[in-house]
Amino acid sequence: MRKYAVIFALAMAGQFQAQIVNEPKNHSKTWSQPYEPFRIAGNLYYVGTQDLASYLIVTKKGNILINTGLADSLPMIKNNIRKLGFKYQDIKVLLLTQAHYDHLGAMAAIKKETGAKLYVDYADADVVKSGGKSDYEMGKYGVTFAPINPDYILKDKDFVTLGDTKLMMLHHPGHTKGSCSFLFETKDNKRNYKVLIANMPTIIIDHKFSDVATYPNIEKDYEYTLNEMKKLDFDIWVASHGSQFGLLEKRKPKDQYNPKIFMNKKKYMDELDSLEKAFIEKKSE
Repeated sequence: MRKYAVIFALAMAGQFQAQIVNEPKNHSKTWSQPYEPFRIAGNLYYVGTQDLASYLIVTKKGNILINTGLADSLPMIKNNIRKLGFKYQDIKVLLLTQAHYDHLGAMAAIKKETGAKLYVDYADADVVKSGGKSDYEMGKYGVTFAPINPDYILKDKDFVTLGDTKLMMLHHPGHTKGSCSFLFETKDNKRNYKVLIANMPTIIIDHKFSDVATYPNIEKDYEYTLNEMKKLDFDIWVASHGSQFGLLEKRKPKDQYNPKIFMNKKKYMDELDSLEKAFIEKKSE
């Protein structure tokens, strides 16, 4: 009798998992396409797919992982970390730039397997806990991921410190209520670099801002974020998507270490200008 009870429990657990995890299948192929991991600058490494960026920051006290891509990105991230010569189990801190399935799909699994602590922007905490069900846009379409309970809640300009690395979280809402970017300093044997891991404020709704009843401040948040991101000072910038900072154009697999290719501030400002135009158009609807 006990054997059948266990089988039934496992079946129900699988059914529950199917109910809470629903990733759309019509996304870009580049989201699931493997990409050779590499060192960006100093102790910052790229371990994501061709377009869904995941970043590993290596310290003497363990490592920080920012974003995880889709749920099925987990084996690729593990393999990428190992290819670089680091241990998957050394991940101590988990961060995310936005609470969408394409950036934290594997977060619950990684948290469980490594025991790492998850830090989340306060405005995305409820969405993370609900597995995406409470998201103002994705939630109404039933797009979900495995829910997670954050260990720590962050507010604008809070710091996350591990070893000799200290990251500042920047609250950049709009794309999600708790979208955020990170600023930190790193160095190699030539120089120091101020690095921005940016969450670019793309607009995902296909209707008016005023129609978003569950996010009444969405228009103000986008405007705030665009203004704040223009003021940032940095040497190197990357983003939540490889395509946003021209990853495939700037770097080919097997290329040598070259932080300079990620020091193009003009492209950053061009991207923001384009997003601001889209915001103004949406605002006038």
